[in-house]
Amino acid sequence: MTAASYSPDVPVEPWVLNRNGAWCWYQDERALVDPEHNLLVVGSVAAPEGADGDSRAGNVELTVTDLATGQSQIVVLHHQLEADDHNAPALWRRRDGRWLAVYAKHKTDNYTRWRISEPHDPTTWGPEHVFDWSDLVQGRGVTYSNLRELDGRLYCFVRAINDDACALVSDDEGDSWSFAGKLFDRPKVGYVNGYNRYAGTDRIDVLSTDHHPRDYNNSIYHGYLKDGALHDSFGNAVDTRPVSGLQAPDQAELTTVFRAGSMWGGERMTRAWTTDIRRVGSTVAATFTTRANDEPANSNIGDHRFFYARRDDGADWQVHQVAEAGRALFPHEEDYTGLISIDPYDVDTVFASTHIDPRDGANLAHHEIFRGRTSDRGASWSWSPVTRASAVDNLRPIVAPGDPTRLVLLWFRGRMTASQHYDCEIVAQVLPRT
Repeated sequence: MTAASYSPDVPVEPWVLNRNGAWCWYQDERALVDPEHNLLVVGSVAAPEGADGDSRAGNVELTVTDLATGQSQIVVLHHQLEADDHNAPALWRRRDGRWLAVYAKHKTDNYTRWRISEPHDPTTWGPEHVFDWSDLVQGRGVTYSNLRELDGRLYCFVRAINDDACALVSDDEGDSWSFAGKLFDRPKVGYVNGYNRYAGTDRIDVLSTDHHPRDYNNSIYHGYLKDGALHDSFGNAVDTRPVSGLQAPDQAELTTVFRAGSMWGGERMTRAWTTDIRRVGSTVAATFTTRANDEPANSNIGDHRFFYARRDDGADWQVHQVAEAGRALFPHEEDYTGLISIDPYDVDTVFASTHIDPRDGANLAHHEIFRGRTSDRGASWSWSPVTRASAVDNLRPIVAPGDPTRLVLLWFRGRMTASQHYDCEIVAQVLPRT
């Protein structure tokens, strides 16, 4: 399958990359393209309900796909670590051609784990190494891995101390890691503190919430790390020694992008949750979800909305409601939706998973993937279906970075009843960018 074979009016069957896998949305990058060797590498975790679940459940896996032939090879980074989609690895391509994969359990131990591949070969990996947080974290509390580089240092952002955002740093592209400090610090409410998304190269943009949306009526905040300081959206320094010890600001000191309880079209939006953030040139774009008309709390968890926010350097944030996200995926997680993501090379393009058709509001039998395009900075959208009349749900789409010349769209499809229980397969399509 090639981009040239795609038409928005003709269904195209995606490639099946892995018959058993899923990912959460707080690790990045979850997938990368190596254009030099024409490879796609995707991280995921296998579940007991999926294919070969008895032997694979809890495997932290990479699917390495030859984009010319569609042939895939599954590589196990850690055999049966824990059956939980939160444990999906973050990936990084080093300057020496080696790959770095970093992963952690879901609050069940205090280790950040990593492995490094052979040069230019993401199918062959060296031994697993661990960073032990036990001297820093009381009890068990390490989750997520996010890899970003700034000023020649590689950062791994982890939810750790007090369930706040913290960071490890490496000056040798992941051969070794040391604790740098906390990014944010605030009194803990409920399950954990803020949920953070990261983006950028010459600076690290951060999108954050207050707490978990089931425990708190979240707003959405934005800032960025650059030139040795943490700034709000407009360049005002919030912390002049960021990520450098146990003292850190509250994320509410950043710029408020979305305020909890604000009104949109006569409807009250509450309990926001970060979904994606990307920066292209001088433009930052972010997506997030909210509950609609949820007063009192948990009265209307069948009505979630997708929002899109963007700003150019020096301008104010522009925030727009994009589409209806519909009901929660399962009742014990009131805020889990199909999600919406941004093309990392084109912030005018998003991909949404929803059971409500954004073109006409029709209620669909399953979550389908739709491609959204805007020509007015998010004020209006045109939509085309990527999947149609599916027999199962299509969830959590992402566009794999690495090659700006092609759009490699990934998602998983099947039945998901919890973060630890799903029967899903990972699929991909190569789509045109225009």
